[in-house]
Amino acid sequence: MGPEKVVRAEVALSEVSVNDVVRELVSKTAGIGAGALASFIGFVKGLVNGSSVVELEYAAYEPHASKKLLEIAEEESLDEDVAGVYVVHRVGRLKPGEPAIYIFVAAKNRGKAFRKAERILERVKREVPIYKLEKRSDGDYWVIGDGLRIPRSKLSDLK
Repeated sequence: MGPEKVVRAEVALSEVSVNDVVRELVSKTAGIGAGALASFIGFVKGLVNGSSVVELEYAAYEPHASKKLLEIAEEESLDEDVAGVYVVHRVGRLKPGEPAIYIFVAAKNRGKAFRKAERILERVKREVPIYKLEKRSDGDYWVIGDGLRIPRSKLSDLK
């Protein structure tokens, strides 16, 4: 049995050292067939629908969020052309420009690495119980999925 794939996923409060992750993934996956590393970093927008964003508050339903992140990373790493997957989703109060999610995929070729990174992102958005409250100049909005925004005040009306 040869070297094992690198699979890591976590919910975190602080930023990730991108250089450290890249060095680790390259050094641990080059020997098992990887030749490409795709990375995605999603950060907080400063302007949404013409309104300034003050902050985005992320909250994770734990321990389920961490377990689901790891499950996604493990499942997506089962592809024989994938040598490593590393996913981190931040929680807490983030300002515009601050990174919120990091996805790294080491694979046999660039096409596979990019496709897997995109697939992981879409799964995280749909499957992981991490909630975001967007605090803007025109009010607070719960962000659902990939763009549906519900005014916080409307949820109060549902009581």
